[in-house]
Amino acid sequence: MTTPKFTTLGCRLNTYETEAMKELAAEAGLSDAVVVNTCAVTAEAVRKARQEIRRLRRDNPGARIIVTGCAAQTEPETFAAMTEVDRVIGNTEKMQPETWARLGPDFIGETERVTVDDIMSVTETAGHLIDGFGTRSRAYVQVQNGCDHRCTFCIIPYGRGNSRSVPAGVVVDQIRRLVDRGYNEVVLTGVDLTSWGADLPGEPHLGDLVMRILKLVPDLPRLRISSIDSIEADENLMQAIATEPRLMPHLHLSLQHGDDLILKRMKRRHLRDDAIRFCEEARRLRPGITFGADIIAGFPTETQAHFENSLKLVADCDLTWLHVFPYSKREGTPAAKIPNQVDGTVAKARAARLRAAGAAQVARHLAAQVGATHRVLMENPHMGRTEHFTEVDFTTPQPEGQIVTARISGHGETRLTGAV
Repeated sequence: MTTPKFTTLGCRLNTYETEAMKELAAEAGLSDAVVVNTCAVTAEAVRKARQEIRRLRRDNPGARIIVTGCAAQTEPETFAAMTEVDRVIGNTEKMQPETWARLGPDFIGETERVTVDDIMSVTETAGHLIDGFGTRSRAYVQVQNGCDHRCTFCIIPYGRGNSRSVPAGVVVDQIRRLVDRGYNEVVLTGVDLTSWGADLPGEPHLGDLVMRILKLVPDLPRLRISSIDSIEADENLMQAIATEPRLMPHLHLSLQHGDDLILKRMKRRHLRDDAIRFCEEARRLRPGITFGADIIAGFPTETQAHFENSLKLVADCDLTWLHVFPYSKREGTPAAKIPNQVDGTVAKARAARLRAAGAAQVARHLAAQVGATHRVLMENPHMGRTEHFTEVDFTTPQPEGQIVTARISGHGETRLTGAV
């Protein structure tokens, strides 16, 4: 008998949920199994999931293969048709102890090969809570799941369901436990983080949660928030950016494009000027704050002029850390039906230009840090991150998980170099 193996594809939230599934599988005594937590964000992600499943079957001929995650939720029939797959489990079911209990040590008593229910009918808060994962220094806390928006390029709401929030009291209690265990930084995660609270009594906002955490967990050195939709940033979130030094000065923004017409065709809720105004205001409130952003190149109907507006947005918003994606046609989304799809080669070339612009922004940011002093959270003995999420290399080992004060002496292509 061997303990189950887990493979995670896709986002940080999937990684979080894999850790929860490990606990649930262990409690159920599951053995001799391989669990694949899939991603559905693009058609390429689904292709890679199928490829990974075939590889895992070759490498684990005697194991049972369980497929779950967003791709299993949106395309259960695709994975059920694979001879390599023994069970297909939906995103809701994967977080339920009874699912794993039915599988048991040897799949005894399990009759349904596919267990995938209607994700849109799920109304409970985000799934199984675990007390952090990742490095010894940084823990991730899921506070929200699902999304109520319907961007035309995105399949994720059909994999994750509608937005639902974890109550603030539950979040605060979890973060207290993490601090007691020695974590120096907590990252709040979710699918659509700025929608947190809309389904809770009183309809609180993300800023209310941030302020409550910082007030009620005074021993937490660092709080970080993951990707946000800037158009939904509330007054208390902006106040926290301005007044709370323990809220880290780095935000990753879901911008997606820099042209108003394309943003409308994407069914985004902001325009180009909204993004620029948000970055200017956040920078006024917190000088030195850095921004990351998701940007898609080659969305259907995108002309060269449209693309140039995205390229200019990098400078107009002074973005530092870019996540650039060439548009990938995803069946089941409205964008897949839009005429005038952009040639894939063109989309990849435009993505390359965006990445080059991002690399230039990183180079400028790194150069500006030389000679500065930063508080660096050590992820391993030789690498940590500043409050702005910039990686710093050290030649002399530092205590993992601790925050050290370092002077920046230089930089490489993507990292700073520092000394204590």
